[in-house]
Amino acid sequence: MTIAFYPGSFDPMTNGHLDVLVQALNVVPKVVVGIGIHPGKVPMFSFEERAELIATSLGEAVPLRAGDVSVIAFDGLAVDAARQHGATLLVRGLRDGSDLDYEMQLAGMNRQMAPDLQTVFLPAGTASRPITATLVRQIATMGGDVSAFVPPQVSRALKSRLKT
Repeated sequence: MTIAFYPGSFDPMTNGHLDVLVQALNVVPKVVVGIGIHPGKVPMFSFEERAELIATSLGEAVPLRAGDVSVIAFDGLAVDAARQHGATLLVRGLRDGSDLDYEMQLAGMNRQMAPDLQTVFLPAGTASRPITATLVRQIATMGGDVSAFVPPQVSRALKSRLKT
């Protein structure tokens, strides 16, 4: 069985992340979502919260495929985490040409370190191309409505987290 590894911070999960994840499930039978844990970087949501938001978002979007996704934490190289979980594909989402330039460099480095892993680029849908988790956090922190950019449960979690 082909397993794909989809790494990221997912802080928070956006509609763009969800779009790429659903696309990946259309390509492979199983996806491992790897939430990168970076020492010294304080996320808005804990690993457990992000894992739950991913699972809930996916369950609402494609309930029949939610069981085909697992969420893990990793703190090293994505290629090492992918191998540890039996993946042969690395999934990367692309929003635009600048993403492609960066992702091609990353794919080249990953290929040098792990020639057994293949990087697969999946284009974000038109509606989710401008979305970044950084912008979502900034808008939410400033009191803006992010409901068009994130799944409903993520929007609720952001509102709850940012209550003062």
